[in-house]
Amino acid sequence: MNIGIDGPAGSGKTTAARLLAKKLGIFYLDTGATYRALTLKALNEKIDLFDTTALENIAKNLDLRIDGNEVYLEGQDVSNQIRVPLIDKNISVIVSYPQVRKAMVRLQRKITEQGDFVIEGRDITTVAFPDAEHKFYLDADPKIRAQRRFKELTGKGLDVNFSDIEKDLIRRDQADKNRKVSPLKISDDAIVVDTTGLSIEQTVDEIIKCINSGK
Repeated sequence: MNIGIDGPAGSGKTTAARLLAKKLGIFYLDTGATYRALTLKALNEKIDLFDTTALENIAKNLDLRIDGNEVYLEGQDVSNQIRVPLIDKNISVIVSYPQVRKAMVRLQRKITEQGDFVIEGRDITTVAFPDAEHKFYLDADPKIRAQRRFKELTGKGLDVNFSDIEKDLIRRDQADKNRKVSPLKISDDAIVVDTTGLSIEQTVDEIIKCINSGK
């Protein structure tokens, strides 16, 4: 069984998906982490982010392992390195290339062959896993999403500015929703959950209620 969850940054999908997987006793995959790891690899190797051939080659040969909440790139734990503003600023360029996304979707599908998964990202129910048994789209007010992202980063000890975070989030939203390949959008058969006034526990409870009701 696969449960697909899409939504913009700060909608709560990552934390909700992780908790949902824990409650259901199944695996969890944050596909955004795979793209973040790819972005980190490209930046570390000083690859021209407009060199689609080079990026495609990296994607096809990415040495990536995901173990629960931990992400390993070439055997090194990069879980924290992929969650910094530098990655946020550059990831939109990389994820816009069709060849790169195609290679990454193959990797994501390979990862999920080992069992039942809660899979979250931005094109899960529309492109990467269109046959997922249950599909959800999480969203929230942009201001609330920016506040969540700010809290997450400051909680990690990063010196960030709320205004910059809000601007980056809006820019990322526009890039994700307007890119030609695999844009962020609501699948026709997905259930939309507005998390603006919901805690993570309440969000997960709502998802489980929908699953149990056969939606």
